[in-house]
Amino acid sequence: MISSLPTFSHRHAVFGFLALLLMGLFLVTQPETSRAASSPPDTFADLAEKLSPTVVNIYTTQTVKASRLPHDLFNDQDIPEPFRHFFGPSPFGQGQPQKDQKRTSLGSGVIISKDGYIVTNNHVVENADTINVRLTNFEEYDAKVIGRDPKSDLALLKIAPKNGLPVTAFGDSDKLRVGDWVMAIGNPFGFEQTVTAGIVSGKGRSLGSGPYENFIQTDASINPGNSGGPLFNLKGEMVGINSAIYSRSGGNIGIGFAIPANMAKNVVNQLKEHGAVVRGWLGVMIQPVTPELAAQFKMERPIGALVGEVTPGSPADKAGIKPGDVIVAFNGKEISQVSILPNLVADTPVGSKAEITLFRKGALKKLPIVIAKLNEEQAAAAEPTENLNKRLGLGVQDLTPEIAAALNLTDKQGVLITAVEPDSPAAEAGLRKGDLILEFNQRPVRDVKAFLNEIKGIKAKATVSFFIKREGRTRFFGLKLK
Repeated sequence: MISSLPTFSHRHAVFGFLALLLMGLFLVTQPETSRAASSPPDTFADLAEKLSPTVVNIYTTQTVKASRLPHDLFNDQDIPEPFRHFFGPSPFGQGQPQKDQKRTSLGSGVIISKDGYIVTNNHVVENADTINVRLTNFEEYDAKVIGRDPKSDLALLKIAPKNGLPVTAFGDSDKLRVGDWVMAIGNPFGFEQTVTAGIVSGKGRSLGSGPYENFIQTDASINPGNSGGPLFNLKGEMVGINSAIYSRSGGNIGIGFAIPANMAKNVVNQLKEHGAVVRGWLGVMIQPVTPELAAQFKMERPIGALVGEVTPGSPADKAGIKPGDVIVAFNGKEISQVSILPNLVADTPVGSKAEITLFRKGALKKLPIVIAKLNEEQAAAAEPTENLNKRLGLGVQDLTPEIAAALNLTDKQGVLITAVEPDSPAAEAGLRKGDLILEFNQRPVRDVKAFLNEIKGIKAKATVSFFIKREGRTRFFGLKLK
């Protein structure tokens, strides 16, 4: 028995050695990116040293016109005695008018060409009288604006450098994953060439400030002055332009936002070529698909962009898209959230053909469409003006010709919401006093009687949908009964 132990141990040692050898071979053959993604880099120093020369500091000045106060309009002695006490003594001295003020601000930018093209945020240079750019070698240049795009908050500048400049290459921001390491370089609070690092915290974020938002969220420290600076991946590619922070104090709390490089690249190319941006147009008003609406439409999951209104004569109208359709893909790319669609359409060349995949009445349907040029539209405003349904928590009344005329409505029938109870299902769904109900559960609603008859058959805890008109626009709402 004792003599058999060495044989048993030897056999296991051989197996163990072979196992370790195979594991080592497996690790060696793994792609470098897979191993790098599993653990943080040892240092960002080499990356920072290489990329810092491509980041510039931007200083702007702006003339702020003096407010036209009574003291600026006339001297104290010109004011009639009975009214002089309303104005009080001039804070600038008798007869001294208030002067225009010079305001300075700072930001960051990134060099994208050897001959001096620089990308930054629109809000860094908007309304600036002068724009100065400082390089890492302390050379300073006057910059001119080639083009600005407020909708994406991007601007393209140009300087005339003495020599060729180091440049940053655009990366593919679509390949970013939540959890990837990123590095930011900028000019926060005037501290030049500050390097911070973190991870991608989220993608496709919207801050509610515009229709073309698709921000990358990161916890890499971004502060005032970082605006317009680059966000890099570990390959040294620019994957974003730092643009905004979420903060109640004005400083970093770990929530920063960057414009994706793919969007920035398209905008910059148009600014360079035309000085402005031309965007594709579909002609639909869209909204998110909530879980309640997804259940009502018999969808497996709440994805896509729900069409609330189609502009007459638009590409969408010509293609046959209708209110109630849910656009789930554009040119084969899934619309996982509603904010994706406007950006895809905007980036599509005007006049080109595209394919829309939509969900209609329980089935998928594909429609060809020709993208048109975007034209700005103004939303019309309407003011609202009692039969209370306690299950839903809202009051309704028939739309009369008199009410329609008073509210500037062209509709001749429908049910007007006259009251919404706080904390009711209707309130939680977002319905408001003054909304005009056109459909309930995808059935036309002509009057209050028909509407109430529809509600009688609804079971407890069921999900229902409303198709309403608000301020001249139509949209869907979904809610769940209690």
